[in-house]
Amino acid sequence: MGSMTTNHQPWLLFALLLIMSYYRACFSVAGDTLSPGHSLLESDTILSQGRKFELGFFKPGTSSKIYLGIWYKGFPDEIVWVANRENPLSHPSSSRLYLSENGNLLLFEGSSEIPVWSTNLTFPLSNINEAVLGDDGNFVLRDSSNASCIFWESFDHPTDTLLPGLKLWSRKSQQFISWKNSEDPAPGLFSAGTVGLNANGSIQFFLEWNRSQIYWSSEVWNGSDTLIWSSIFKWSFVSSKNESERYFTCSLYNPSNLANYRIDQTGQIRGLVWETGLSIWSEFWYAPTKPSDVYALCGAFGVVQYPDNFSNPCECLRGFKPFLMEDTRLNDWSGGCVRKSPLQCENNTHGSVKKDWFMKISNMRLPVYSKANLALNASRCELACMENCSCTAYAYNRSGCMIWEGGLLNLQHLPYGGEIGQDIYLRLAADEYPDSSTKGKKWKVWVVVLLPTIGLILCLPIYFSCKGRIKRKDQTGESPSSNNLLLFDFDAELHEMNDEMNTNNNMKKREKDAELPLFSYESVLAATNNLSAVNKLGEGGFGPVYKAKLLKGQEIAVKMLSKRSGQGIEEFRNETILIAKLQHRNLVRLLGCCIERDEKILIYEYMPNKSLDFYLFDPTKKKMLGWETRIRIIEGIAQGLLYLHQYSRLRIIHRDLKPSNILLDSEMNPKISDFGMARIVGGNETQANTNRIVGTYGYMSPEYAMDGLYSIKSDVFSFGVLVLEIVSGRKNTSFYNNESLNLLRYAWELLRDDRSLDLMEPAIRYPSSTSIILRFIKIGLLCVQESPIDRPTMSDVISMISNEHAPLPTPKQAAFSSGRNMMDTNSTVDSAGSCSKNSVTISAMKAR
Repeated sequence: MGSMTTNHQPWLLFALLLIMSYYRACFSVAGDTLSPGHSLLESDTILSQGRKFELGFFKPGTSSKIYLGIWYKGFPDEIVWVANRENPLSHPSSSRLYLSENGNLLLFEGSSEIPVWSTNLTFPLSNINEAVLGDDGNFVLRDSSNASCIFWESFDHPTDTLLPGLKLWSRKSQQFISWKNSEDPAPGLFSAGTVGLNANGSIQFFLEWNRSQIYWSSEVWNGSDTLIWSSIFKWSFVSSKNESERYFTCSLYNPSNLANYRIDQTGQIRGLVWETGLSIWSEFWYAPTKPSDVYALCGAFGVVQYPDNFSNPCECLRGFKPFLMEDTRLNDWSGGCVRKSPLQCENNTHGSVKKDWFMKISNMRLPVYSKANLALNASRCELACMENCSCTAYAYNRSGCMIWEGGLLNLQHLPYGGEIGQDIYLRLAADEYPDSSTKGKKWKVWVVVLLPTIGLILCLPIYFSCKGRIKRKDQTGESPSSNNLLLFDFDAELHEMNDEMNTNNNMKKREKDAELPLFSYESVLAATNNLSAVNKLGEGGFGPVYKAKLLKGQEIAVKMLSKRSGQGIEEFRNETILIAKLQHRNLVRLLGCCIERDEKILIYEYMPNKSLDFYLFDPTKKKMLGWETRIRIIEGIAQGLLYLHQYSRLRIIHRDLKPSNILLDSEMNPKISDFGMARIVGGNETQANTNRIVGTYGYMSPEYAMDGLYSIKSDVFSFGVLVLEIVSGRKNTSFYNNESLNLLRYAWELLRDDRSLDLMEPAIRYPSSTSIILRFIKIGLLCVQESPIDRPTMSDVISMISNEHAPLPTPKQAAFSSGRNMMDTNSTVDSAGSCSKNSVTISAMKAR
């Protein structure tokens, strides 16, 4: 008997280990709550109370990258939300989600004290004491003693999935952005969103490519229970009694269903529901129905195959190959296709006998962004394209000659017998020419070898002779390779740059783009009618600005740098290259420059609606800025500053933020301009000092005006002044005979006396809800606090704007100094003058 017990001991131990491992797996589920001071490790998960959703770490597909996300319980591949979609983790054993004592969720990897991702809440959060995953799939930070008091929720930061119960706010458009591909949740090219059409609750869904090109929209929903394309979801519009909350939301007719809407990497939005009886996820609705209806699905030089199907929608044109084969395996064609062989004109091989040629492709849907050419026949149209190295294709039909530059987008082979297609001629390298015969190849090799050699010998004397001439010409300050401004097509240049971002020549093209187009001085004079006073838009501290109109009808702004600026040609050229790297929808775009005859000139995009001060302080024109427009302007300025401070390749402090430096495009969207006072600081620097104080009275922070200390918080101060001016319609410096001294003090006194509504611009009708305006007043006062430490960063400001129901801290006393004696005798201060017509000024950025 004893021997039997002894023989069975190993089996008993093995069984005990199995039981322990089973219970360890069970204990890894941490309920539905994460408490302050506790961590969720890589092997742990949080399970909602009704066991519908699970939160934890996952690896998509065969990827080795790790993400924190939420999925349906029992369906680990059905991910509905991802926290760190742009910042994956690499080491599973050292990954952890931590709820800090101050109430923020922090995602760490390894021993680093810098979180990979966080909820980034900045106001006092001592009363946040739990993070809970709900049965609706919403992960929230809340007060355990008051479950309705929510400070942050994942529903406010959706990824690619719309879940029942998620609120779509009518004041702002929420974007659901596709994954890059099935194994990479990084933001892709396609997004789904909604737009509130009016105050009655009308809503319309739309799909966009690259957050810029709408390619599908739904019918307008006007308040009925059901959208015609949704029999699973019930839609409703919610507006509170005081109208502080206005949003759209959806719920399930059958609450036991599992269903959602998802935008995927093919640009299609699909409604999915779990069929319990069939044990499958089935589509109850989708749009668009065909890949050819998705804008630019196949990227540059990619073409939608016939017949249409989303499982394998794309192929490359002849002479091209996928940018990344691995991505196309995952049905990700965002990189498009690249040439197998470079064009002859791109090779820079002088004397090469290999010439580019054009391949005819029949029955095509023509690509977008064609340019009309005046060629009178097909032969001249071909010649016009061949002589332009940027030209990649041409077509000649009843409409005349059309040419395309850069990547070809939105291509499709059309089926015969259906929609009538057209012929397009694609430019290809000589290596792609079909040659069925090998006859004569031997002597061609000799020609290829000998001709360049003989040509080189004959051309050497000419080369050295010309080199001296070119050098002498460069010393005169004239550029030997300047473009004609009148003939230049900036629209085509912009499209080509966007397209080339998806090609194999990525690095070369970016280096090329960094060098702005140079224009001849004669062409600048011609475009501005010899700098006519009629074309003059205004004049800033660095020189006059002129409007110019090019032959193709494009309007631009031309800024002449005053000779008294003291800036040399090399410094000017280097700094314009730096500015060219700043690309953001809320920054004025620099298009080119001219450096000739001691003239230094910048070419900017033209802003037809002039500058913010043109409207804001004018008794009549201020009525054109309604509250929705003012709020959009504030949000746009905040996004532009956040890019300068945090997301641009260079950390930039603007130092001269004011209404005349906020330009407005045709849709009244704001764009920050005039980088003449800007400074570049190191990647980790946030503060510097100077002996030369420059800026505008009324917008400079006290520490900069008095001590020469400037930082990103200096811009935050100026932004706060701007916010209060936009809300009130009054200048900060308009209180000369008032006890309040300036707008900041007046606003703070009103807040202290609970009379902040008195600050609102009286010339326009009060908004339906004043809570958002009161919130912006408070944000503005937080930005103009005396101490830079107390002021929020622009990242904090964006969070305050986005989380519109989260409480804000009480602002400390604002900086009340009138500023009349702030500047020393060496200070260079630009006084706030009259409204500019279009305040585009030189960007004299100085790196420390």
